[in-house]
Amino acid sequence: MNVVFISPHFPPQFFHFVTALRERGVNVLGLGDAPYDSLRRELRDSLSEYFFTPNLNDYDALLRATGYFTWRHGRVDRIDSLNETWLEVEARLREDFHVPGLLPADIARLRSKLGMHDVFKQAGIPHPDAIPLKDAAGVKAFARSVGYPLVLKPDVGVGAARTFKVSSDAEVDAAFSEPLPGYLAQAFVRGTIVTYDGLVDRDGHIIFRLSHEYSDGIMESVLEQKDLAIWSHKEIPPALDAMGHKAVAALGLRERWFHLEFFRLADGSYVVLEANLRPPGAFLTDMMNYACDMDVYRLWARLLTGEALRDFRYTPKYHVCHAGRRTGRSYRHRHAEVVARLGGALLQHRELPPVFRSALGDEMYLIRHQELSAMQEAVRFIQAR
Repeated sequence: MNVVFISPHFPPQFFHFVTALRERGVNVLGLGDAPYDSLRRELRDSLSEYFFTPNLNDYDALLRATGYFTWRHGRVDRIDSLNETWLEVEARLREDFHVPGLLPADIARLRSKLGMHDVFKQAGIPHPDAIPLKDAAGVKAFARSVGYPLVLKPDVGVGAARTFKVSSDAEVDAAFSEPLPGYLAQAFVRGTIVTYDGLVDRDGHIIFRLSHEYSDGIMESVLEQKDLAIWSHKEIPPALDAMGHKAVAALGLRERWFHLEFFRLADGSYVVLEANLRPPGAFLTDMMNYACDMDVYRLWARLLTGEALRDFRYTPKYHVCHAGRRTGRSYRHRHAEVVARLGGALLQHRELPPVFRSALGDEMYLIRHQELSAMQEAVRFIQAR
């Protein structure tokens, strides 16, 4: 089996997907923008071949690289990156080389927030109303219908990049003082962000799922530079599980990771915010492993290589939490005190890659506890100002 893996070196933990494929006897062909010598040894040892191109946005270069892999190794069976940035590139290459998986038409429908809006509405899944951004008058009329505030965001984008909130006609006029191509306006929803993350097999059956909760929204974390915490739950509320199943079915995903974001409202009901056709970001794949004492990287490799996993079983045992801190802030407890206080509950402490810092902080403490209250107390200790 030949698998082309795009950008195998980033995010930094994704090399585990490659090593897991190699363990299954897969011929993994890397295509990345990092020089080969800069790749970590485990990754280099797991790649059958690596094609370096300085710019992964240069589609002609990727086309030539994949053609070369085909000439050298035979038919390509799968193309993946599991990375939001390269979803469109993957899809174009699949179409050009007749490889199974999401194609450009699927990406256009499912990655676009307006496309998701239509999918969820047609499936009867609660979702914030949204319209494409054309002019200030149209946005003001939309606000009269759904009320302020509104969120203005790119129709296609990741995280909270270039996203902001408007709360009045005057702020709408101010927003239109600069071009906003490809934007939409969406009703603002007040609630707690919870996720529904997992894997579906080739028949669309969910074989693994887990839910995480955010202390604040990513938009608020970016705009207000808050100290974010993200933690896993040992149990998924039945209402969220039912809505998550319905959303995955509506999206029509096959042999795919999914990362769905929901708002939990004050009355305990849920509204779906958006779908991402990839694993959850940051270090949540590692958090999944720690939460369940399992290996989701190997699970994905088993799925991709055709193993029947309908009877796969696992048990979430811990609440695992990413607790972020930001450089330059005065925290009550120094690093050494935090380490001493956490003891064996501290799994990792690391500086985050620059691309993560705006949303997630400059450093991360990864912790786990069996009891939610103990985890919450540890987060308060880490982030106390």
